[in-house]
Amino acid sequence: MEQFMNTMIDDNFLLIIVRVLIALVLSGLIGFERELKNHSAGFRTHILVGVGSCLMMVLSLFGFEAFIDAHDNVRFDPARIPSYVISGIGFLGAGTIMVYGGTIRGLTTAASIWTVAGIGLVVGAGMYATALFTTVVILLSLAFLNNFENLFTKGHKSQVIEIVALPGLAINNVVSVFEKYNLSIKKVEIVKVENDLRSIFIKIERDKELNHISLFEELSTISYVKNISERT
Repeated sequence: MEQFMNTMIDDNFLLIIVRVLIALVLSGLIGFERELKNHSAGFRTHILVGVGSCLMMVLSLFGFEAFIDAHDNVRFDPARIPSYVISGIGFLGAGTIMVYGGTIRGLTTAASIWTVAGIGLVVGAGMYATALFTTVVILLSLAFLNNFENLFTKGHKSQVIEIVALPGLAINNVVSVFEKYNLSIKKVEIVKVENDLRSIFIKIERDKELNHISLFEELSTISYVKNISERT
C-alpha cells in the first residue's frame, strides 16, 4: 500500500496542487467578471481553460521526469506542449464570437479566454507574481477601460435593429419609418436565412430619446415583416 501511494503521489504532487489552485483562482476572477456581464463564456469556462492550461504546463515540466532519468540520451523540451495549448485554444475562443449583421460580439471574451490560457501556463511554470500581476491588469482593463471608452464615444454609439421578413418587403417602407423618427441610418445589410426569410440589419446612431416600443410597433405594421429585435 505504501509503495502504491508513493507511486501515485510523488515529490511534486503538493507543488502541482498549489499551482492548479492558483490557476483556478486567477482564471476564476476573470471569468467572474465576464459572468457578471452575461457573456457567453463565463465563470466555469474560464476556470476550465485556466486549470487545463496549468495542467498541460505541469505535465510538460514534471510528467516525463522518470522517463528522462531512466534514459540518459533523451532530450526534453518543456515548451513543446504549452505551444500547442496556445495555438489550439483559439477554437474555443472562436466559439464565443457571434456576428449579427454588421455587429460583431464576443471578441473581448474570446481574447480573455486566450489570455486565461496564458495565465494557466504561467502559473504552471511557477511564475506566480507574473500571473497575479497579469490578472490584475486584465481585470482593470475589462472593468474600467469600457467606461473610459464610453467617455469618448458618448453620443456616437451605434445600435442595430434586426428585421426578419418574407420576400416582397419593400426596403423603402422600412427606411421611411426610420426617417420619420429622425434616425440616422449608418448601414443596411440583408442576409438570407432559412425558409426564404431575410434578416435586414439596420445600423443607426443610438438615440436615448427614442421610443423603441413605438418604433417597433410601426415597423411591425409593414407588410411581410415577421420579427423585429434590437442588437447592441
